[in-house]
Amino acid sequence: MEKVYTKNAPDAIGPYSQAIKANGLVFTSGQIAINPASGQVEAETIEAQTEQVCTNLKNVLEAAGSSLEKAVKTVCFLADMGDFAAFNEVYGKYFTEKPARSCVAVKSLPKNVLVEVEVIAEA
Repeated sequence: MEKVYTKNAPDAIGPYSQAIKANGLVFTSGQIAINPASGQVEAETIEAQTEQVCTNLKNVLEAAGSSLEKAVKTVCFLADMGDFAAFNEVYGKYFTEKPARSCVAVKSLPKNVLVEVEVIAEA
């Protein structure tokens, strides 16, 4: 097992790693819309937050020697399923290889963000 860290994604806000490489796979922790430069949630719309989340995931995967194109499974959490279409529009620009996916609505997310996504990818 190997821990993955990049300064180009937010630091973990708890006792976990940005990602772990194991057995030829990369398992990212859920990423939320924190801008790594400021350490703050700066985006307010679902579209802008999804852009930041996908950028964070891209940077974590690249630090692990992987990429969004190597994603095999994503798990997506939305604070409001009414945001699904707008989320999907942005998500589709990043996950062009169409990995398997689950998408669920949750009661709330850390820092009151609108979206969180985690990825499993080939290393």
